[in-house]
Amino acid sequence: MNCLIFFFTGLLFPAIVFANSFKPEQKPPNFLILIADDAGMDFGCYGNPSVKTPNVDRLAESGILFEKTFLTSPQCSPSRISILTGKYPHTTRTEDLHTPLPENEKFITQYLQNAGYFTGHNGKTHWGENGSNQFNWYSKNFENFEEFLNQAGNKPFFFWTGFYDPHRVYEENAIAQPHDPGTVIVRKHLVDDSRTRKDIALYYDEIARMDSITGSYLDILENEKLTENTYIIFLSDNGAPFPREKGTLYDAGIQTPFIVQGPGVPANEVYDGLTSTIDLAPTFLALADIEIPAEMPGKSFAGVLTGSFGFTRDFIFSERNWHDCDEHMRAVRSDRYKLILNAYTDKPHGTAADLANSLSWYSLLEKKASDSLSCEQSLIFTVPRPSVEIYDLSSDPDEYYNRAEDPAYRNIAYDLLRVLQEWMLDTNDFPPTRRTRMDNTDRISGIRYYDITPELENELDE
Repeated sequence: MNCLIFFFTGLLFPAIVFANSFKPEQKPPNFLILIADDAGMDFGCYGNPSVKTPNVDRLAESGILFEKTFLTSPQCSPSRISILTGKYPHTTRTEDLHTPLPENEKFITQYLQNAGYFTGHNGKTHWGENGSNQFNWYSKNFENFEEFLNQAGNKPFFFWTGFYDPHRVYEENAIAQPHDPGTVIVRKHLVDDSRTRKDIALYYDEIARMDSITGSYLDILENEKLTENTYIIFLSDNGAPFPREKGTLYDAGIQTPFIVQGPGVPANEVYDGLTSTIDLAPTFLALADIEIPAEMPGKSFAGVLTGSFGFTRDFIFSERNWHDCDEHMRAVRSDRYKLILNAYTDKPHGTAADLANSLSWYSLLEKKASDSLSCEQSLIFTVPRPSVEIYDLSSDPDEYYNRAEDPAYRNIAYDLLRVLQEWMLDTNDFPPTRRTRMDNTDRISGIRYYDITPELENELDE
């Protein structure tokens, strides 16, 4: 039995339109979206006692914490564009890192603006000129939230904060009281040494800095008496920036913290059903009493927030494409099982350049050179890779043991492959022979060959 894994999430059912039917005297709700850059699940409210996140934790105490929310991609720009369009990355042809939003695609901000909303964003964008043009207001400065609120006036607002933390490169003394490397949590696929522990402690520091900014936004809403009519949503764009996490289709790469506080949302609740960020755009529109476009494949889970109806999702789907190294990986996950399809079996997993220049990666390389990697640590270097991977998450939540060769999982594999293939057809996916790019970074050393994104090859005839 080998220990290797890949991951993919998806969805296969039609959208459900949810209407709030506001009373004439009611004002439409506001939206504040707080999105971390590479945060993973390292927050106190998600069970990490070592990281300092008092403000995200208090947000969870005032709303619903979702335990099983997954992203459509473990990469920055594909993930963010997917959230705002309500479509999968390959559907909008923004599946590769740094691909701008095409001119024919719309963010939900367009629908909100047509309904009278004032929209804005600050910090990291990563979606190109057409994406930025679909907001009314922008600032690079995280201290300008009050200025945005003044510009919005009496209009309902939608505000997206794109944090830069905790993306690498890390800096010393990001916060006044840095985390102690001796108390951090080191996962089994990383080397537990002083270098890796320092790396993780610096990551925690940047999460704490982001948490502080989150607290200032919560205070501003409270001071302006806007909290009661504002949905506050906290999430991340992909997994933590460590080997075998960010950029992979394992849960460590695609699971996101997801917390919602807002009007009608019960306090200190936990929702343990499967959800996908493909459902966010339909949910935002439903909460704003705006009709959900038929081309959005997700479903609104507004009923979970308001208690008006339940929400069920049998599967989530995710994809990994070009990110310094070319990949074509697709995954489907149920509550218990995950299946991953990997097209490039003759190459080791493509590791993002920022991860391959990290302290934790250097420790892995040293152990690899001395042939002393553990089974879990060796997975990211495995060649050849299996084309099909199956994981039983009930017994193997970290996805270290591929069950594809186990006859007991044969029928499960057939069922998941059928579901995945139907989703690929329904969402206009493309084969691994199309829309390819050269690597611009060595998959192991992290040395970058080119400073630019290579041209797209074998492009589809649209």
